[in-house]
Amino acid sequence: MKQFIAATTLAMLLLSYSTVFAQHPDTVRTGVYITSIHDINFKDKEYNITLWLWLKYKNKSFDFLHNLEVPQAKSVITSYSTVDSSDNKIYLLMKLQCVMKDSWAVNNFPFDKQKLRFSIENSQYDSKSLVFAADTLGKHFDPRFTLRGWDIDSLDISTGIKKYETAFGDDSQPKPHTEYSNFKVRVQIDRAAMGLFWKMFLGMYVAFLIAYMCFYIHADSIDSRFGLSVGALFAVIGNKYIVDSSLPESTTFTLVDMLHGITLFFILTVIICTAWSLKLVKRNELAKSQRFDFISAQVLLGCYLLLNAWFIFEATRVGISS
Repeated sequence: MKQFIAATTLAMLLLSYSTVFAQHPDTVRTGVYITSIHDINFKDKEYNITLWLWLKYKNKSFDFLHNLEVPQAKSVITSYSTVDSSDNKIYLLMKLQCVMKDSWAVNNFPFDKQKLRFSIENSQYDSKSLVFAADTLGKHFDPRFTLRGWDIDSLDISTGIKKYETAFGDDSQPKPHTEYSNFKVRVQIDRAAMGLFWKMFLGMYVAFLIAYMCFYIHADSIDSRFGLSVGALFAVIGNKYIVDSSLPESTTFTLVDMLHGITLFFILTVIICTAWSLKLVKRNELAKSQRFDFISAQVLLGCYLLLNAWFIFEATRVGISS
């Protein structure tokens, strides 16, 4: 009888302990220090990040050296790690080199802002057993490292719960739902855009000016006027293909599409105006033809400059306010 009572008491203690454990998961205090962000690849939607990651916890079974999960990583290399297990606590410090996959917002390219995301989880323990707490002391990135062509606007660290609508094959789960605690880093970067803008769009604007010069060529020179306009048309199309080759595919109408579309439309308008001017010359209305060319040149140039300025202003305004 005494053995039965002892066994019952032990079972109740174990049940009570497991209930407390489930209600009060162990806390893993986590921090990062980013030393480099480089090789931002728009076409492949990825970037490289090098950082120091440290974790402080009591439960040795967490074993982050083997159970560390970086959900958005294409590859993770641990170039250095050290473990201090004194005072019944684990202090793990590791240096990670990751190739991260991310999505880019290219609607306002090249006047865009991007958010780089990095997060970690423990692949073996869900949020009932483990939760992260952010170590917010000190800086989180090296202010001396330079990200070529970009400026770091802000860096935020936080913790949360990642929900998976699956039980990962565990038949003991009542429904296909699992939650894991995660530690998240979000870096917002701003592009130094003006130099890149002129580098990518200078050819397009030169092509438009070449087509625009047709208004100052005598209407009798039909070969010259049509030759310049058609050549400029194909130059803009070629420039667009070159720019698009460095960007990811997008289903939305971006600033790049808008500026090239406007330029193609205005060059087509130049060709139409040239045809009408030639028709006036054939009617022996030379004065009308010259007046038409002069008015068309001023109106088209004014409208083209205003439209470009407006769309560029809107792109930079959205970039600043986002």
